[in-house]
Amino acid sequence: MSLAQVIQDAWNTQAKWLIVFRPLSWLYQIGFSLNKALYDKGFKASYTAPVPVMVIGNITVGGSGKTPLLIHLVEYLEKQNVRVGVISRGYGGKGPFPCYVDTQATAESVGDEPALIVQSTGVPMAVGPNRQQSIELLLSKHNLDLIICDDGLQHWALNRQIEWIVLDNNRGLGNQKLLPEGYLREPVERLKTGTVIEHAAHPQSDLHMHLAPSQPYLLNRAGSQTFDPNLPFYAVVGIGFPQRFYQTLESLGIQQFQCHEFPDHHDYEIEDLQFEDNYPIITTEKDAVKIMTLLKQNLEFNRDIWVVPVEAILSPACYAILQQQLGEYGISIS
Repeated sequence: MSLAQVIQDAWNTQAKWLIVFRPLSWLYQIGFSLNKALYDKGFKASYTAPVPVMVIGNITVGGSGKTPLLIHLVEYLEKQNVRVGVISRGYGGKGPFPCYVDTQATAESVGDEPALIVQSTGVPMAVGPNRQQSIELLLSKHNLDLIICDDGLQHWALNRQIEWIVLDNNRGLGNQKLLPEGYLREPVERLKTGTVIEHAAHPQSDLHMHLAPSQPYLLNRAGSQTFDPNLPFYAVVGIGFPQRFYQTLESLGIQQFQCHEFPDHHDYEIEDLQFEDNYPIITTEKDAVKIMTLLKQNLEFNRDIWVVPVEAILSPACYAILQQQLGEYGISIS
């Protein structure tokens, strides 16, 4: 087990030994606060795009459900005739950057989440650490009404008009400590400055969402093979909060599964998918993007791999606040 996975597991269980990282968390807070102050005071320049920018992010490290939310918003806005584009850091991708993401782009070059977003929606998208360059690349190819920035909440070099902060109440805020003692990227007070979308099965606020799983599909075989939830599975995941995936499997009636966890954005090798028997693998759509590339390089691999798709379901209040926020910048939706 890698150090990253050990720490990720400790965060999720709120392990007491994380206190050894407290001095590093103090240094993180000092560095974070200083960097933000430099942008606030104008000592560091921030870029303002010629079209409105909406950031969808979180204050925690790891999964919160923001990628399914972003995919849903893109599909919804396009149905409302809003010309939308997406930018992202492209975490895990090797570039070169800025990179335009099309349906043929691989997770290796652009990152797993951007590859999934474009394969799911076909939305115009560009990735790279310099968000200004990504926006300029997008606008050189498309006339857009709105740009959605995936996971750019702490990227102060980019000015934004709308912020949606996804808060996963299933996972919570852990020990409420900053990195690396806890998994907070910013102090809890940051939730007061943006539009918080509560991700919860039993929400406490009007602005909330949940993820609804659909019927699993087979990644690596053609035909009409029927999914059997009574089979034993290997649950192979490399996401920030794998416990949510296990809960999803249980909601689908899958009771026999052996957990095989990897760090978030894991670069899979074919050995990660090898087991002594022929039981099938089940995984997430985010992981499937990387696994599919691997399968194309290993045509002899013949184990069934099932993928569980999920869809973000938003409360009516989310659409109402979105309509209000976009209306303030001249973007009309009904």
